[in-house]
Amino acid sequence: MIQNRMLAMALMFVLAVAATSASAAEKGPYVQHEDVVYGQEYGVALVMDIFVPTGEKNGVGIVDVVSGAWHSDRGKIRQHKMAQMYDIFTKKGFTVFAVRPGSITKFSAGEMLQNIKQGVRWVKEHAKEYGVNPDNLGMTGASAGGHLACLASVTAHKGEKSDGTDVKATAIFFPPTDFTMYGTTAVDPKGDDRFGQIVRALAFRDGIDGLSDEEITKKIEAISPAKLVHKQAPAFLFIHGDADPAVPLQQSEVMVEALKNAGVEVKLIVKPGGGHPWPTIPEEVAVLADWLESQLVKKQ
Repeated sequence: MIQNRMLAMALMFVLAVAATSASAAEKGPYVQHEDVVYGQEYGVALVMDIFVPTGEKNGVGIVDVVSGAWHSDRGKIRQHKMAQMYDIFTKKGFTVFAVRPGSITKFSAGEMLQNIKQGVRWVKEHAKEYGVNPDNLGMTGASAGGHLACLASVTAHKGEKSDGTDVKATAIFFPPTDFTMYGTTAVDPKGDDRFGQIVRALAFRDGIDGLSDEEITKKIEAISPAKLVHKQAPAFLFIHGDADPAVPLQQSEVMVEALKNAGVEVKLIVKPGGGHPWPTIPEEVAVLADWLESQLVKKQ
């Protein structure tokens, strides 16, 4: 009788586990919390989506800076979903905080940077709620989001002092990193070409007239992460196509060189024939996730 009861209880336990696993499989690898407010600027709510694994968590949070052409509308979240970023990351147990820092129509690069820092602070303050370690965060981003992620990663320290927004590892796809030289072209922030207009909007919100050449250079370098590298920067991974029509491979290369010169761990993977992006990019997202796992999970 006792044996039968124990057998029945064991069977019920197995069925419960199986039902839970089946339920998790039906839901997919994550639960998505949309438009979580992490701050407010100019009366505009700053929001993030949070992707919580339905399976086992690894205790690590990844801040995904969601921006394309320095616009952070919800369509950019969909693009990251198409690249299978959230599926791949959450299957590994990462909790992803997809921070939207605002768009160039409203914010300068410096203001978007401060918005990201607000987002990182929010993640650290709420880390316990999501089962992640506030002192072991990673950061990622692509294109404009990659630029802003690089900028946030290298500006978290001033000298030896942290501003409380530091991360341990940063993995990036095809980011602009140097607005003084873009590929083989010197940037003219006064030019009427599209890139000149973008640089003005990013760096000269109050206008460029009346500024000296030295002041102009200083403002451009302040939004160029390759010019701001130092030895306290986190480990970096860059993945960039050698046929990128929008962001030259040189932009990753110059950042990599600066990081190496500062003694920071860095790796560059060049995708042969890769554009902006490329059709098989989920494969490289998996590589990027593996690298973050090696930096943040296996080193814990």
